[in-house]
Amino acid sequence: MAVAELTSPAALYNQTRTRINSSSQLSLSSTHFSLHLRRSVRPLSRPTNTKITCSVNQVQAPVPVPVQTKEKPDCFGVFCQTYDLFAEEETKSWKKLINIAVSGAAGMISNHLLFKLASGEVFGPDQPIALKLLGSERSVLALEGVAMELEDSLYPLLREVIIGINPYEVFQDVEWALLIGAKPRGPGIERADLLDINGQIFAEQGKALNAVASPNVKVIVVGNPCNTNALICLKNAPNIPAKNFHALTRLDENRAKCQLALKAGVFYDKVSNMTIWGNHSTTQVPDFLNARINGLPVKEVIKDHKWLEEEFTEKVQKRGGVLIQKWGRSSAASTAVSIADAMKSLVTPTPEGDWFSTGVYTNGNPYGIAEDLVFSMPCRSKGDGDYELVKDVIFDDYLLKKITKSEAELLAEKRCVAHLTGEGIAYCDLPEDTMLPGEM
Repeated sequence: MAVAELTSPAALYNQTRTRINSSSQLSLSSTHFSLHLRRSVRPLSRPTNTKITCSVNQVQAPVPVPVQTKEKPDCFGVFCQTYDLFAEEETKSWKKLINIAVSGAAGMISNHLLFKLASGEVFGPDQPIALKLLGSERSVLALEGVAMELEDSLYPLLREVIIGINPYEVFQDVEWALLIGAKPRGPGIERADLLDINGQIFAEQGKALNAVASPNVKVIVVGNPCNTNALICLKNAPNIPAKNFHALTRLDENRAKCQLALKAGVFYDKVSNMTIWGNHSTTQVPDFLNARINGLPVKEVIKDHKWLEEEFTEKVQKRGGVLIQKWGRSSAASTAVSIADAMKSLVTPTPEGDWFSTGVYTNGNPYGIAEDLVFSMPCRSKGDGDYELVKDVIFDDYLLKKITKSEAELLAEKRCVAHLTGEGIAYCDLPEDTMLPGEM
């Protein structure tokens, strides 16, 4: 056993590539944690392509120019150790390591989510993972604390933890990117300004994913306004299939299921086929027309249709704001749960006859929704990380009217960020200020 001492970004990248490519030769506790090296590297606008010779193979990889690194970077316990095993000691049942990047990794949502991922809740009890945590210069010490907590939790599936502030480093070879970090909306900030500020963050992260991530990386955008941020991200990552980008609306689906279950006097698992249409804002449409309770249409179980159209819809749309008023902060634990749920929906076959909600690219959709948006719609998955849009849904005038309003809002948001999607000069004509849940 030897403690890795790295003195340059090239050496760091060299060892990381070698250990990932030979992950089947690692023991359950074999991990790598490079910390202070990334702390001293500032984010770059684009990578520098430099040829690196690894002990396994040769690759073309982006290597940022270092700013001054510590001669002997500190590290924490098992995440800083490497183990050499003989070939005959390999365990044939080990699966290939999954690399997961998380931005905003020092925040409250991530503080709940990372431990779910490390425990095996999402990918299963026999799937090793690597966590690559992206933060800012101000959050590096907090990221160190997060890593220490992960270390102290003794997760056998967590083989590797890397932290950094440069997305071109942190996103290297990731197969999942959970983009949580975004600027919250403070006093005096107009919604159009927030679209621009956060849009620039996601444009840069899209470029980084395009440059260094796995070609089939799955991206879930959580930072608000998540639908338009996801659109910006995918537009800046042309080498990644647009279908792989998701905006998180699973929390809205979970909230809708809760309200229907409470009204019907049943447990949550009796509610199925719940769709959230549109934007993650107060124009979102919780679809009670297609939802079911105990296999029956909701409108047959809940006879108070006025409650469905008014109180139920408003409760779901404004649930995040009410929570902030009561607790003084936005939802974190329930958001983390919904991110895990969204991931599990893509890696687990959808139950027969059911579906789930996620914000995805609208091109080719069967509902007549405007193309070139990220719009929440009903989806099914075979459990391979991919999905297909559900075709057997019904519409009435009420549902279509609500969907059209959310569509108009997203089209307006898209015009606001045209300068970030490569579509010309931006101009904002937002119909109204529909404050996003948790935005303030």
